[in-house]
Amino acid sequence: MKHLSGVALAAALIFLSTSAYANVIERACNASDRDAANRSLCACIQYAADRTLSRRDQKEGAKFFRDPHAAQEMRQSDRRSHEKFWKRWRNFGETAEAMCS
Repeated sequence: MKHLSGVALAAALIFLSTSAYANVIERACNASDRDAANRSLCACIQYAADRTLSRRDQKEGAKFFRDPHAAQEMRQSDRRSHEKFWKRWRNFGETAEAMCS
């Protein structure tokens, strides 16, 4: 019985730790002050993000909804990691546009 409750606790902790980062793009979209943002559009954008971006990329990109200038800085950065991220982010944007327009 102790083993089963330990497994259940471990499963709950894993679920909670992953769900804390779930829908990070959707939440950022809904919280943004953009006129076009609405629940269904933001949900669609999250759907595109889930198909094209890692959780880490989603967390990084969600910051752009609050601070669009950060996106510009990353896009213009000379760092190789930023260049790679930006390619993934651009692919996500193109996917979201095709899926959600």
